Amino acid sequence: MSKKLKEITDAQFQKEVIEANLPVLVDFWAPWCGPCKAMAPILENLAEEMADKLKIVKVDITTNQQFATANNVRSIPNFVLYKNGAKCEQFIGAKDKSELLKIINAALQ
Repeated sequence: MSKKLKEITDAQFQKEVIEANLPVLVDFWAPWCGPCKAMAPILENLAEEMADKLKIVKVDITTNQQFATANNVRSIPNFVLYKNGAKCEQFIGAKDKSELLKIINAALQ
């Protein structure tokens, strides 16, 4: 995992997501999820490219369920975009880089 893409726990969620200075894309995932694994290189790439505009974090739902439940995560991969500490977008399923960028850019405008 790149230095820009960080895995966090429920205990870190408040500080890393809600109190973040940048918008945050949260990837709710699990190690046994094939589509989640397929998204990893795309997210690492985006985390590097957008480091000055967007923070990307990963939350393993098998060991961290509090915020997955709070965000109504029932299918993975599940992405929640937070802006100014509030959820502004949520989407499910693997996406290619261009689809992901469209969703993120539209939500951040």
